Amino acid sequence: MRILYLMFNRLIWFFPTVFGLLLLVFTISHIIPADPVAFLAGDNATNEQIADLRAQYGFDRPLYIQFINYVMGTFQGDLGISLYTQRPISDDLLGRLPATLELTFVSVLISAILGVPLGVIAAVYRNSVADHILRLITVSGLAIASFWLAILFQLFFAMELQWTPLQGRIDGWGPDHITGFFLLDSLLVGDWESFGSAFSHLVLPVATLAFPAMATIMRFTRAGVLDAINSNYVLYEQAMGFPERIIIWKYILRNALIGTVTQIGLIFGLLLAGTVVVEAVFDWPGLGLYAVQSIMNSDYNAIMGFTLITGTMFILINLLVDVLQGVMDPRSEL
Repeated sequence: MRILYLMFNRLIWFFPTVFGLLLLVFTISHIIPADPVAFLAGDNATNEQIADLRAQYGFDRPLYIQFINYVMGTFQGDLGISLYTQRPISDDLLGRLPATLELTFVSVLISAILGVPLGVIAAVYRNSVADHILRLITVSGLAIASFWLAILFQLFFAMELQWTPLQGRIDGWGPDHITGFFLLDSLLVGDWESFGSAFSHLVLPVATLAFPAMATIMRFTRAGVLDAINSNYVLYEQAMGFPERIIIWKYILRNALIGTVTQIGLIFGLLLAGTVVVEAVFDWPGLGLYAVQSIMNSDYNAIMGFTLITGTMFILINLLVDVLQGVMDPRSEL
């Protein structure tokens, strides 16, 4: 009952948040001194042709009318037509969504698998050489810009050592489309060649996204473990003679991970935003690259569609994190 109340309490703010997000992006995108219709028409278009196109796409109407029509269309599942691809924006977004989700999920998974145990090691061996090295890695991960790290990885691993592909998502057409996740689809159909190609193309962009995420998880795990180590129940278990590894990995880590789980949810949302830069560098055919192309072409509806879908995913992920936190720690406030 408590979890249902928590979910209802969070979902109440879902639609106002999405509406405010759309209003903000719509306002910003329409006050930019750029004319997408003139860009679409080309340099040789006459004023009459530009006016006809502006009327065709509804840009000749007042801004509040454009916004109302867009919101009404959104509730009906119509995000409009992209000026850049000339296709329904919903089709463009759904077609590119699996590429971004695969990149994001693998990055979060790798960062959690590495960040949690490394954070525990840094806390258990506090102020040791290992702790200082891991803290240096943490600071580096939080300080280094993603685009610079991506270019550095490309220059060294792809161009100098030629260990990985430079860019793209896969060589050839890829496996049979089932879920849109190339790694999963290639496993389901037993296409090991496509699996190897998809995996090799994932290495560099995943490393770029996972490095700062791993640093954040290490930092919060270390802080959580240090707080738990000084708790009374830990002193009691030590006095009872429990093995140190049991105390750390079974009791301390469970309490220390409450804050880390919250951060992982926030990291997922940040990585969705981070894919805009990483996908542009690695020419990854996901939502991030689509957003960059839309911004460059002043494709207002496509920009708002990207904002809507990423904002919705971020809200839902945070809802899931709140539920998990409530399950892990019943003492947490609603």
